Amino acid sequence: MKLNQPQVHSFQVDSNDTPTTISTLDDDQEKQQDVKRELKKRHISMIALGGTIGTGLFLGIARPLIIAGPIGALIAYLFMGTVVFSVTQSLGEMCTFIPVTASFTVFAQRFLSPAFGAANGYMYWFSWAMTFALELSVVGQIIQFWTMAVPLAAWISIVWVLLTISNLFPVRIYGEIEFWIASVKVLAILGFIIYGICIICGAGVTGPVGFRYWKNPGPWGMGIISSNVNEARFFGWVSSLINAAFTFQGTELVGITAGEVQEPRKTVPKAIKKVVFRILVFYIGSLLVIGLLVPYNDPKLQSNDSYVSSSPFIITIQNAGTKILPHIFNAVILITIISAGNSNVYIGSRILYGLAKNKAAPKFFTNTSKAGVPYVTVLFTSMFGSLAYMETTTGGDKAFTWLLNIVGVAGFFAWLLISCSHIRFMKALKQRGISRNDLPYKAMLMPWLAYYAVFFMVIIIVIQGFTSFAPKFKVANFFAAYISVFLFIIFWVAFQIWFKCRLVWKLQDVDLDTDRRDIEEEVWSDDVEDKNKNWWDRFWNYVA
Repeated sequence: MKLNQPQVHSFQVDSNDTPTTISTLDDDQEKQQDVKRELKKRHISMIALGGTIGTGLFLGIARPLIIAGPIGALIAYLFMGTVVFSVTQSLGEMCTFIPVTASFTVFAQRFLSPAFGAANGYMYWFSWAMTFALELSVVGQIIQFWTMAVPLAAWISIVWVLLTISNLFPVRIYGEIEFWIASVKVLAILGFIIYGICIICGAGVTGPVGFRYWKNPGPWGMGIISSNVNEARFFGWVSSLINAAFTFQGTELVGITAGEVQEPRKTVPKAIKKVVFRILVFYIGSLLVIGLLVPYNDPKLQSNDSYVSSSPFIITIQNAGTKILPHIFNAVILITIISAGNSNVYIGSRILYGLAKNKAAPKFFTNTSKAGVPYVTVLFTSMFGSLAYMETTTGGDKAFTWLLNIVGVAGFFAWLLISCSHIRFMKALKQRGISRNDLPYKAMLMPWLAYYAVFFMVIIIVIQGFTSFAPKFKVANFFAAYISVFLFIIFWVAFQIWFKCRLVWKLQDVDLDTDRRDIEEEVWSDDVEDKNKNWWDRFWNYVA
């Protein structure tokens, strides 16, 4: 069933809380300012698989392993994986129905309120702009695994320029770069898991390992805060749960690309379905293998010799006695960080572009090149890479770390508002008499999974800074953990006053129509486009 095609319009909120149609750009000008749908199926499929594999996996799982142990960390990541699955199911249904750039910030604006959408968008954009600076500062530190000859500032400058330039090329170039880099990451993780299984069975210098380290030193880790062993282990598990939530951030990347994907109503659902595979194989599979091969009390997990010296992946290989492989895996981590920096600029620029398109940011941010690249938002987002130089100054590294802590919770708000938007989306569909069975993609177990995600995301946002309260309250740690919550509230209140809008749209005022007409016209040509693809595209679509 093809839904009725409404007239595309945009809304402005007046003081009476009634959306009124305002004049829009003429068709030629609108087309000139739009991004282009040039990401292919294989691009989005591989980005969905490997796009978020980064420092959170390669380096970030060391702490959960130490404080929660192999079993505690595994349970934490499995549990958090269910929340991520719930969020991506909600996102998939909405961005397949309305595939628009910066989708979930747009959905918050249309399904909840303009104030929620703008607050969510700015927080999310700032978090990725800051993360870009982090990736730049990390590249040189990873290279220091091999040599200290080149100053850190030089590596920051080189990579900063290269990544800025790469994001000024058409989006298909970004897709091609990410496709091959994601392929390297996927192959590296699968190869590591196979390698790990071989070591567990006795291929390394340690002989058959089996479940040796689950017995001694044990499966539960050292814990934190409390002197009582059981309490300490519970707090360690809670901390690992929060760490897992940070690690999984970025799984919503598919929603950002929805506005630039070819055949989104076929491609996006397939990408969303890969989330389960990615969580189980890459995160849970890697953590299971590492938990069997690296004891939680291994001193190398807390090593400061180099940035990657504490990576459980490299420690696993070193403990097994394989000589060359640590260098190869360090190269994989280096490629991963560069790829992550490339994605940071892409994500941040599209979020800012989406805000401008929906009149929540200055209009000049909608300017695009002839190739459909929003070059103004690319350059503006990339400017924040200069903050990476703080890592090279005395005292600047502490300020830089504090800034990163400020924006760390922004992704949690994005997940929360995705689920809230989906709840309102489902209610609006029902109010319009549209059956979810007729949608291009129907999310599983709804609305229960959406409520499930909302419940646990609220809890995680509230408790994520619990270590600042114990064993002794630390004011600096408290503000580092919760200032992002205060900033979100400030943004929301400011935009609530700016837009003079309701706290939440009335169901009859929810905008389900804008950006939907054009894509529904394209759906009819999908089968023809499939037949016109060359053998190369058909082969990689199958592989991806």
